[in-house]
Amino acid sequence: MSASIPANQKQSEQAYFLTQLLGTKVILGSKRIGKLEDLVIVENGKIPLVTHLYVSRSFGNPALLIPWEKVQSISTNAIIVNIESLQKYEATPGQDTLLLKDYILDKKVLDLEGREVEVVYDVKLVMINNKLYVSDVDVSRYGLLRRIGLRRLADLIYSLANQIKKETISWTYFQPLPTQIGSFKGNVKLNILKEKLSEMHPVDLADIIEKLDQEQRVIILNQLDTAHASDTLEEIDPGVQKVILSSLSKERIAQLLNEMTPGQAADVLAVLSTSEARAILKLLNEENARKIQAILENHDQKILDYSTPNFMRFAPDVTVQQARRHYRHVAREADVIMYLYVVDEKDKLLGVIDIRELIKANDDALLKDIMVDVVASLNTESTLREAATMFTRYGFRAIPILDETGKILGVVSYRDMVNLKHRFLE
Repeated sequence: MSASIPANQKQSEQAYFLTQLLGTKVILGSKRIGKLEDLVIVENGKIPLVTHLYVSRSFGNPALLIPWEKVQSISTNAIIVNIESLQKYEATPGQDTLLLKDYILDKKVLDLEGREVEVVYDVKLVMINNKLYVSDVDVSRYGLLRRIGLRRLADLIYSLANQIKKETISWTYFQPLPTQIGSFKGNVKLNILKEKLSEMHPVDLADIIEKLDQEQRVIILNQLDTAHASDTLEEIDPGVQKVILSSLSKERIAQLLNEMTPGQAADVLAVLSTSEARAILKLLNEENARKIQAILENHDQKILDYSTPNFMRFAPDVTVQQARRHYRHVAREADVIMYLYVVDEKDKLLGVIDIRELIKANDDALLKDIMVDVVASLNTESTLREAATMFTRYGFRAIPILDETGKILGVVSYRDMVNLKHRFLE
């Protein structure tokens, strides 16, 4: 993709990549006066225009800001300028100055077509009628090669592979940069959007937000309408949720939680401290707050209190045929019938067998040979909250509870967890 450039101007185009120019020597007359540190740009049209060279100098000499009009020629070997004196142009970029390397290079790009986060490895510039414009950013692997110093290899590959040119994003897809960019002190990351955030599914948007820095996460959630932001927050990893909530106002958090079901809201509030959760509950709809509080109060109850000792246990040397024969009789007294738990003589859990695997196995196979011996489990101190998290993460239909010796004490089923939540809301 390329920027919109009038056809009658294409004859005079020259193209460069920013990484090709950075570090290039700057010459006045026949004397080297410094090297190109960065380019200053301004957004006054569809694509940004380079207005100044930011030139660093050795031996502690002040940097230079040289207007583009003073540039006589530019190449990857040397930049020749014509200025009256060095002292006149000694300056550093101001607070509102847009620096191409500092604010664009290596920053993150929200590529909504690919539903993933890209990185700006390089920036393409074009010379049109003696003016230098920013036309595209390069997110290709070859841009990365140039970025890490393998410029010659990257240039060779780029010249041979036309398809690489498709891996640039036109600047016309960018949202305008913040006018007070200097106040971010160089920490701003660009959100370069090729579609509207509001059109993204919350699951896709959550995946992107988790990969961004904290400032970007908050900006995006505050830009979304409340319902969409709420749905997105639900999908974000609890660890990231906690970080995000620490930067949102209590009023905004309350808005987002009021859009959720009580169970979902309780899961979000559960990542906060008790005092923080209590303060936010006061801002919620009264009925919602009552239901959420009921769930939160039960989240910390021990899961063992809600487990059942009525599950199917078999010895490891029992054959599949024997287990099938006894299954119907044992299942009548069991509360959990989708798994068989293989235990030793002291009830130490050795493994678990899904009933579907039992049906498919050979008659003569021993249970110890078809069981899964790495079993996810809870312990006697595990809470309802921890159990709910494990069910959500792994999709189990039941989870065993073990003591410190590995003895199985009980099993909690997913169905019972769902029923527990329903009771909390009554």
